Amino acid sequence: MSNTFTQLYVHVVFATKVRMNLIKPEYQKQVYEYIAGIIKHSGSHPILINGMTDHVHLLFRYKADCNLSSLVRDIKSGISGHINKNGWVAGKFEWQSGYGAFSVSRSMVDKVYHYIENQEKHHEKKSFAEEFIELLEAHGVDYDKRYIFV
Repeated sequence: MSNTFTQLYVHVVFATKVRMNLIKPEYQKQVYEYIAGIIKHSGSHPILINGMTDHVHLLFRYKADCNLSSLVRDIKSGISGHINKNGWVAGKFEWQSGYGAFSVSRSMVDKVYHYIENQEKHHEKKSFAEEFIELLEAHGVDYDKRYIFV
């Protein structure tokens, strides 16, 4: 085959340092747009970005040659710098060091899209910690609760 053809989707989740409520609602749209710009700049395609004041969900299609760890590092670093430069939080804005990344089949993109779209309603009943553990379990990811939110 002379070309490479891919259709790779990923759902990425990461939280603010110590899961503090630092992504103020008045800045969320700008934060999500900035993240979308970083994803586009990498050659990947953002589908939906949404979250709460303490965490963010990303759904995007990424290029086959994309290094996911590097892209997430660039997203977190870029948006932290943007938030700090604009003074949107008192003190220094930071993310927790890790993240969750879950592959999404094409047939499940709409379901994941709606899940991310409805974060506010979803979190009326469940904390981010509960949500994240459910995601790990649903995707069969091994974890030790002692090290998830360190």
